[in-house]
Amino acid sequence: MSQQSNNLNVWWQRLQQPWLKNFPGDESGSTMPRQTPGKLYSITPTQEFDSAHLIHYNKPLAAELGLPQSLGEEFVSILNAQLPSDVQTYATAYSGHQFGQWAGQLGDGRAILLGEITTNDGHAYEWQWKGAGATAYARRADGRAVLRSTIREYLMSEAMHHLGVPTSRALSISLTGENVVRDVMYDGNAAYEKGAMMIRLAESFLRFGHFEFLAAQRDEKLLKDLLDFAIERYFPNIDLQSEKAYVQWFEEVCSRTLDLMVHWQRVGFVHGVMNTDNMSALGLTIDYGPYSMLDDYDLEFTPNTTDLPGKRYKFGAQPAVALWNLNRLANAIALIEKDTQSLESALNNYNDRFWEKFDRTMLHKLGLSGELQEQKVWSRKSQKLLSTQRLDYNLFYTCLGSWKDGMSVKEHFETCMYHEPTEMQLQELKTFIDDWQKQREDDVWSVEHSSKAMAANNPQFVLRNYQLLLCTQQAEKGNFAMFHDLYKALQTPYQSTELSKKYNQKRPDWAIDVVGAGQLSCSS
Repeated sequence: MSQQSNNLNVWWQRLQQPWLKNFPGDESGSTMPRQTPGKLYSITPTQEFDSAHLIHYNKPLAAELGLPQSLGEEFVSILNAQLPSDVQTYATAYSGHQFGQWAGQLGDGRAILLGEITTNDGHAYEWQWKGAGATAYARRADGRAVLRSTIREYLMSEAMHHLGVPTSRALSISLTGENVVRDVMYDGNAAYEKGAMMIRLAESFLRFGHFEFLAAQRDEKLLKDLLDFAIERYFPNIDLQSEKAYVQWFEEVCSRTLDLMVHWQRVGFVHGVMNTDNMSALGLTIDYGPYSMLDDYDLEFTPNTTDLPGKRYKFGAQPAVALWNLNRLANAIALIEKDTQSLESALNNYNDRFWEKFDRTMLHKLGLSGELQEQKVWSRKSQKLLSTQRLDYNLFYTCLGSWKDGMSVKEHFETCMYHEPTEMQLQELKTFIDDWQKQREDDVWSVEHSSKAMAANNPQFVLRNYQLLLCTQQAEKGNFAMFHDLYKALQTPYQSTELSKKYNQKRPDWAIDVVGAGQLSCSS
């Protein structure tokens, strides 16, 4: 037996499949779309792609997971979803509210789970292929993914991790060797694109929608089993034997979700499709579809054309949408948790706790401690300036952090301006800077401490949609140079490097209304 085989045998021994062990499932192995009442998963084989070709392997993440660094043929086959015959893979069933409307049974339509991989230090991560074939929950879809959307999710999920935002991770990308038809804007202009699949990992892909699925069926026993499983496996700080266990679990989900929203607003991330089936019960960012990082600061911005004209999931609405989604989760578990007053209390505390954390985070972006009463207004003051002057969200804070007395306001901040400023706007900006400097001088923090807080909260590099569009266009032609540049730059987003300086540029005018840059849809 080869050394590679020995390594793989050890690796397979670390594989667990808790869903298959703990819950009833559909064992037929059929991928025909169907309803699965009373079942939380369906056995789903991965598609055999004869011409699959690995194009990227995330070695830093692999090292964290204790996975092979050298890519022998057998391991590459696994990355390409070509598995030993005795390994079962599966997809889970869930429901959800999509754009505010109940959508019935949904599920992992093109995500196929291998199970949990336990790392050398005891942590477990669910392993999931995306784009490796249709499942029982694919409805009318083909279960495939394309290179364009796969690169977008791969790079942005890793970027969010390095920005310090809780998220799923990305391990590998493979071309499937197929061409896949997609109508990107749902306007009748379908075209062939290169098929691709990726491996993504998370501590769990458990969603609000899993609980909604069982509550809709009035399946109290299975809902209780799922809650017990979630608490025991992912929330070990909660005593499952306590009569308050489910309330404490819900309070923790509220807290994690709240923290995630603060992170999204801090870095300017707009998810684009915050349906309840896309909400992680562990407070992670999952399902990267029509997302975008903010360019110019705009609370009304949504990257998702499917979200027009209502803009339900616009940037400024994300914290409120999260609360709406938490209400749906509370309704689901109220089937078995009769202390609904405590659930309501957790929901009622959300807004005050969110704004307290959000304002403090925004003050830290300004290098202010938040300990002085007069600083409270600065969170809103900075947002008003960004909005009225239409400044680039992330570049503004980068420029502010490097500001020195004697600099020209126009020359220093022009990198974050999307229009020619008037004299009045320049004076308004200068007044803001002068007042801000006075606040820093009067703060309990030293200037050094203030600068460190700004550096820790304001990235020097964020992935922008126009860059991802250019990257995917080049990759479609077999050129992955920009992909590798972006992958390297996102590893150290809070450091100023040659790559961050090269790519930390505001959106060019040509990208405003271009499909894939300024306009995106839910299509993959």
